[in-house]
Amino acid sequence: MIALIPLFPFVGFLVNAFFGKRLRKSLSGGLACAAMIAAFAASVAAVWSMLARPGEVRAVEQVVYTWIASGELDIPFALRVDPLAAVMILVVTGIGSLIHIYSTAYMHEETDSEYARYFSYLNLFAAFMLVLVLGTTFPVLFVGWEGVGLCSYLLIGFWYRKQSAIDAGKKAFVVNRIGDFAFLLGMLLLWTVFGTLDFQQIAAQVAPMPPEAGFGVLSVATLLLFIGATGKSAQIPLYTWLPDAMEGPTPVSALIHAATMVTAGVYMIGRNAELFSHTPETLLIVAAIGAVTALMAGTIGLVQNDIKRVLAYSTVSQLGYMFLAMGMGAYAAGIFHLYTHAFFKALLFLGSGAVIHALAGEQDIRHMGGLKKGLPVTYWTFLIGAVAIAGVPPLAGFFSKDEILFRTFAAGHWIFWSIGIVTSLLTAAYMFRLVFLTFHGERRGPAGGHGAGTHAHLHDAPPAMAAVLVTLAVGSVLAGFVGVPAALGGSNRIEHFLAPSFSAHGAVDDHGAAASADAARAEGFGGEAGAIEAAEHGGADDHAALERTLMLVSTVIALLGIGLAYFFYMRRPQAAEAVAARAGPLHRVLLHKYYVDEAYDAAVVQPIRRLSERVLWRQVDAGLIDGAVNGTGDFVGAGSAVLRRLQTGSVRAYAASIFLGVVLIIGYYLWRIVQVAAQRGV
Repeated sequence: MIALIPLFPFVGFLVNAFFGKRLRKSLSGGLACAAMIAAFAASVAAVWSMLARPGEVRAVEQVVYTWIASGELDIPFALRVDPLAAVMILVVTGIGSLIHIYSTAYMHEETDSEYARYFSYLNLFAAFMLVLVLGTTFPVLFVGWEGVGLCSYLLIGFWYRKQSAIDAGKKAFVVNRIGDFAFLLGMLLLWTVFGTLDFQQIAAQVAPMPPEAGFGVLSVATLLLFIGATGKSAQIPLYTWLPDAMEGPTPVSALIHAATMVTAGVYMIGRNAELFSHTPETLLIVAAIGAVTALMAGTIGLVQNDIKRVLAYSTVSQLGYMFLAMGMGAYAAGIFHLYTHAFFKALLFLGSGAVIHALAGEQDIRHMGGLKKGLPVTYWTFLIGAVAIAGVPPLAGFFSKDEILFRTFAAGHWIFWSIGIVTSLLTAAYMFRLVFLTFHGERRGPAGGHGAGTHAHLHDAPPAMAAVLVTLAVGSVLAGFVGVPAALGGSNRIEHFLAPSFSAHGAVDDHGAAASADAARAEGFGGEAGAIEAAEHGGADDHAALERTLMLVSTVIALLGIGLAYFFYMRRPQAAEAVAARAGPLHRVLLHKYYVDEAYDAAVVQPIRRLSERVLWRQVDAGLIDGAVNGTGDFVGAGSAVLRRLQTGSVRAYAASIFLGVVLIIGYYLWRIVQVAAQRGV
């Protein structure tokens, strides 16, 4: 059953890729959706089978075939479902199925061949992501890792007749290759240290070791892996590709941001929790990068005017939260936020797609306004997503975000907690700025347009899109209740469910089961386990009181952010313009995204371009290589020009040349005879 999970969407890709041009839209779209729904059903069956096992053997593994066998290197193509993989495959196939269904209506204006091409890429994207999260070894994960990078390039540049789409696709591909090169180096370093690339075997070897003091070999390896994660999950310094990825169709943005590619880096750290827990220096770097990225992206999102770009920077910021959790050793909290984020971020992107669909491609929120009445389903579902991501209780984002902030505070990292709180304020502010400018107020049109008359004939999301939006809205409300903390009378079930996946105390038996013991051991969890231990073995009341206090603070901060957005964009819109004018330089810096793209262009792109053009092209390629090749050709050509004069086609010339040749040959032999005779005195 496990192999069927990625196989179903892969078969959907093959059919649409090879026969899609001959199929009607309803058939090609239906096939792609059926493949994802089948993968979801297989995922549910696999998870159900896993849950039927007792806690100490809660994992199922399947060796599909022997992939690489060379000397000591033996890497099977093996897939494994444990609690962490279970969460991921349900998110990928569940949210992915909804995005596929939504796409059948959103992409309906495309031609039959383009429609089939789109769904073939979408299915392939899901298949590679499923291989990534199910693989039992680094090489299998790397197949999916590279595969989602390829699919992001194909889908971001789907409308390849647009230069901006072409550039965005290339940018995503190149930036991710930088991170992937570091990731590959990290894999090779782990092989040299442990002699294996199997996740479970590496964790088992690491477990008895003490945490690495200073920055040793393990820290270097984990840092290289994390650099790969910064590329996939769009963290500083490799985050610049994600906002440009908005050039692809909106459902693609939802799939990348909510269910697949950008979550790969977070998942990878969670999968190697034991390894990262033994490298505290790397974990501190992970937390710092996550916190700074969250804050930086939040400030940029505050001033963006493209509806999808605001959501893109929101994703970068929320991913920063997840990496902050991972850096704190709160692996379950990070995966919990990944899970809840999938619901409300997919909802927000697909809601923005419904707005763009209704406004015939308009994406600038300054040209919107007053859409609440014309798009009621889109408005109310989008509002639920905005409230969820802002962290207002009791929606999903509240539970997962506050779990991260609590773990950070409990670990004693006050600076990171403060950054998280400020980011929470920014998130609520820019999300409700987006809500108010898009759906409230007066209708606005582009400069030179018809003002309130622009987009006069609005249409709400068609049934397929509306059903998906409502489903995701329900998920955004309810998804967080699997992680209700003890401070609020819950048991944080998702944390206890995920705990065995972060423990090294498991070995695969002959039946493909993984035994797991003492899953909540403090040494393997860092800050998270310490908090669990403290809550279970004394000080529980103090911890609960602290957690409730922090929840109250973050809730007040979220409501304050919403209130600020309401004041500036509903009550006193001229005040927002005045603040922007007064903070002119700062506003320009934020509007131009801290000029990071410009800095990269000046420091990296242009020097490489000049080196390539002036040296590698003109001197090496054109001068040296082409010169050698062309010189050889010129030499042969000149020789041929001389020799071809012998081929005149005249019988008289040939006869004369034969006669001349005979005379020369006979003359030579006569001369030799005379020479020999003279030597002998004849």
